[in-house]
Amino acid sequence: MANTKSAKQAVKVQEKRRVRNLAVRSSVKTAIKKAKENITTGKETEAKELLTKAYSALDKAVAKGIVHRNQANNKKSKLALKLNQASVKGQA
Repeated sequence: MANTKSAKQAVKVQEKRRVRNLAVRSSVKTAIKKAKENITTGKETEAKELLTKAYSALDKAVAKGIVHRNQANNKKSKLALKLNQASVKGQA
């Protein structure tokens, strides 16, 4: 338990940040999940729209310092790769 006044204030700040970070992380995961679902079901136009939303959510999380830049780039790369593979299968 925090003893000093500044330590008690720090605990409050940490809790606020934890809740915000949790919400942002959850929205990023949801955006990625929706994009993946549309890619696997073959809805290419919807998948492209949701892919841009997922990119935006990842970039915002990076800007807030919640997700590391390299991790976000890796996730964006994997999503793009899945979309490209699905579109190639659809054409063949």
